[in-house]
Amino acid sequence: MNAAHYAATERLRNGATLQIRALLPSDRAEMLAAVGRASKETLYRRFFAPKRSFSEREIEFFLNVDFTSHVALAAVLSEGGRQLIVGGARYIVTQPGCAELAFAIDDAHQKLGIATHLIVHLIGIARAAGLKEFVAEVLPENAPMLKVFERCGLALTTRRERGVVHVTLALPPGAKA
Repeated sequence: MNAAHYAATERLRNGATLQIRALLPSDRAEMLAAVGRASKETLYRRFFAPKRSFSEREIEFFLNVDFTSHVALAAVLSEGGRQLIVGGARYIVTQPGCAELAFAIDDAHQKLGIATHLIVHLIGIARAAGLKEFVAEVLPENAPMLKVFERCGLALTTRRERGVVHVTLALPPGAKA
């Protein structure tokens, strides 16, 4: 499986068709627009700090992924004849066999199951790449994200420390691509 060309279609709880695909450098304007639609609270939950803008270096980091050690998927909906990035998820390999997960869904599209679909696709890509576990840090008040992890079908362990929930998800062995 070549994650750089990844694309899939899912159906959301509200019946809308969601495209899940590899994030591309050409998604820059739409990714920044999605960030602009996110509330302060949503951005705080993702970055653990007040965040309204990104440096050029941060934008490059988020957009230019190698799809080996850094995989990023975009969640795209068709609204008003436009393709809108409404969320995304990524993993970054932090040590052999282990990658850190991160998600962001814009406020208007939360609670539709987008993060649940995104994690399923990241699990498939990670298993094919031979990864053994995902780790994530989640704010304790981010109950929706913790629920996504609890319900994703992977063995879950959590550890609370200094206002952060450390999540570890064990990936079962998969067919190596």
